[in-house]
Amino acid sequence: MLRHLLAFTVACVCLLAQKPSFDIQALLKLKRLAEPQVSPDGKTVAFTVSTTDLEKNTRPRQIWVVPVEGGEARQITREGNNERPRWAPDSRKIAFISSRGGVPQVWHMDLDGGNAKPITSLANGASGVLFTGDGKNLVFTSEVYPDCADEACNKARLEAENTNAVKARVYTTLLYRHWNQWQSARRRHLFVVPVEGGKPTDLTPGNRDVPPFSLGGGDDYAVAADGQEVCYAMNAEAELATSTNSDLYVVPITGGEAKKITANLGADNGPVYSPDGKYIAYRAQFRAGYESDRWRLVVMERAGVRNNTQTEGLDRSVGSVTWSPDSNRIFFTVEDRGRTAVQMMAATGGGARVIISGASTVDDVQFTPDGKIMIYTEQTGARPADLYRVSYGGGTATQLTRLNTADLEPYGLPSFEEFWVEGAERTRVHSLLLKPHGFQEGQKYPVLFLIHGGPQSAWRENFNWRWNPQVFAAAGFVVVMPNPRGSTGYGQRYTDEINADWGGKAYDDIMAVVDHVSALPYADAGRMAAAGGSYGGYMANWILGHSGRFRALVSHAGVFDLRSMAGETEELWFPMWEFRGLPWDNPDVYSRWSPSYYVKDFKTPTLAIHGELDYRVPVGQGLQLFTALQMQKVPSKLLLFPDEGHWIQKPLNSVLWYRSVLDWIGEWTRKPPK
Repeated sequence: MLRHLLAFTVACVCLLAQKPSFDIQALLKLKRLAEPQVSPDGKTVAFTVSTTDLEKNTRPRQIWVVPVEGGEARQITREGNNERPRWAPDSRKIAFISSRGGVPQVWHMDLDGGNAKPITSLANGASGVLFTGDGKNLVFTSEVYPDCADEACNKARLEAENTNAVKARVYTTLLYRHWNQWQSARRRHLFVVPVEGGKPTDLTPGNRDVPPFSLGGGDDYAVAADGQEVCYAMNAEAELATSTNSDLYVVPITGGEAKKITANLGADNGPVYSPDGKYIAYRAQFRAGYESDRWRLVVMERAGVRNNTQTEGLDRSVGSVTWSPDSNRIFFTVEDRGRTAVQMMAATGGGARVIISGASTVDDVQFTPDGKIMIYTEQTGARPADLYRVSYGGGTATQLTRLNTADLEPYGLPSFEEFWVEGAERTRVHSLLLKPHGFQEGQKYPVLFLIHGGPQSAWRENFNWRWNPQVFAAAGFVVVMPNPRGSTGYGQRYTDEINADWGGKAYDDIMAVVDHVSALPYADAGRMAAAGGSYGGYMANWILGHSGRFRALVSHAGVFDLRSMAGETEELWFPMWEFRGLPWDNPDVYSRWSPSYYVKDFKTPTLAIHGELDYRVPVGQGLQLFTALQMQKVPSKLLLFPDEGHWIQKPLNSVLWYRSVLDWIGEWTRKPPK
């Protein structure tokens, strides 16, 4: 009796000591840090913080500041949505974009948030503000009607467009819709306006978007240190839907004729002027039409317009780029085997040296003006991004912000583990793993394999907001994140090997990971599920017709029928490269790798999810998948989001998405095998 009482007491104590489960509600409470900017005097870092307002179903963003020497981080904006802080050269003013007046406009304020005043009042709003180096002007972007000569025309055209009862669209060229928007008559242009306000000058008139569409990363435009010139990326090809050929151009700050300064047939973007004005560093891809080619670092000498490729010997893509204050060195981020490190090399070339590395993702590198202090962001799979400071000479880094420490502390989120297996053709395949909440030795747990999109992408040591592994692990799953063929960060050949082979080596790699995990003592091989988005959704669809090892599948925005996908998607360079042409050029590749050809073998219960505003993988792919599942009498469910695109971003939609996915895989992994 006493022994039973003691056992009961120990069990109660263990239950009381167990940490709470990190669910979607806990995820939504966290703050998202972004856009850090060190003041020119080296004393303060301005940055933005996004929070979640479930009641309004929004993610408002505000500007904060923190001293470089350490201290309390303070919020300095509150009214409306405020983002994109950029310092005046004297560090006394901050330019930013604010929606406090309705349409987002360029504003500026004191460094404490006071004396905020609007600089622009454009009908189509403004974004992407930059201070010029001399402090006299502000450069920004705005969407305008290219044939309008002034703001009065733009305003009248916008009002007429909005009030017109006829909403029909007429197109005569491709790329008539992109990502989640239909192409309108407006184009994004670069403008310059005096700091004190006045009439903006259009620096990039014409029927092209400047800068081109981008899913993230740095700016594709920059201002010379003396404030007299702007460099920007633009794609001037006749057929934008089939071309990745963006080039760099320069134009005087006063406007006028632009000059093309690159001639590479691939993409050139991300220009960054050196502080001394002698160079422009930028990233380049050399293979035309291939959006996943290796990004090289190129340095251009402005005086002679001579280009030097700096990282030809580095078999990794270059990410963000930063100059040292003395213009002698270039710092850049590199993705490598699930991590992102910072490397450095001389401006004149030579070997690269690793500056910051570890089990994390590092980005946003900047320096104080004396070059002695480096500021950067760092995140891992267990904690979102925070700001750090480190002496360039070495030493221990100091954490400047702790925005989520208090909210995360109760959960004790575990760190990612990693392992390697032998995949197709005896190639080593890397994976990340997260053990379930409350993990105990001797128990077996259901397994969830998360398959990344791209396919030229990778799972990394970062805090993912849309497919957060911690939420899935907290629900009781062993979470496995394989990086099969096609993944980035393992060399360009490894990335290229998925071209025209979507269901081949990548599938074999994933199944090799499945074999390895199935043999782990804590993994229940009879209760496995797999889920993925975009290409990950494709792989879920491919698994449907090729394996019965999973109890449930989730296909989010998954490619189902390659032939119809090529006719529905917008960036045609993608299928043209991946499948060696369009369906009528290379029908055998399309039929070989299309999941739609294997519907008769579909048996695994599947949840299909799609956003109706998804123009990258259009909603028809999800509808076809669900129709096939239903006609084959496979247990299935269709979840559609009328107000979402390729990604599910609105807070309340995210709540439904996580709950639907967890309910689906939970339902089928709980059921006993037949």
